[in-house]
Amino acid sequence: MDIRTDHPTPPGTLVAAFFGYLVSTISALVGAGLLLGYRDELAQALRTASAGSSSAHLTEDQIQRSAAFGQAVGIGVLVVLAALYLFLSFRLKAGRNWARIVLTIVTLLQVASLVATSGTAVNYVSTAVSVLALVLSYLPASSTYIARVKHAR
Repeated sequence: MDIRTDHPTPPGTLVAAFFGYLVSTISALVGAGLLLGYRDELAQALRTASAGSSSAHLTEDQIQRSAAFGQAVGIGVLVVLAALYLFLSFRLKAGRNWARIVLTIVTLLQVASLVATSGTAVNYVSTAVSVLALVLSYLPASSTYIARVKHAR
């Protein structure tokens, strides 16, 4: 009995790119976890800004609430971006060229962000893995697979 599928199997380069994006996503979530430890630094930055301002003097309660809010927003953004990365990674593995294009844009923005700011070791690892995954997704075997999937639809 011959079992045929209409979907070609993704090449190793695309599977490796998929796992690269998964590793990058996990490292971003680790970064979100590390953000939990920076509440005192955020509060101190708010104290310094409040003391230097002639118009806005925050109470200690306002400073603590603002630091907690900043952490929550930062973690929320990282979780949403991680979910987006996961979705795009699975679409890339399924051979969707639009996902490869969006991941290219996101990776380039990630590199630009890292260049513009002084990142942590986690940021550098995440960006390096994303760039490697991006390169793998454009290798000839990956491009052939994506073209084959597009033609099959």
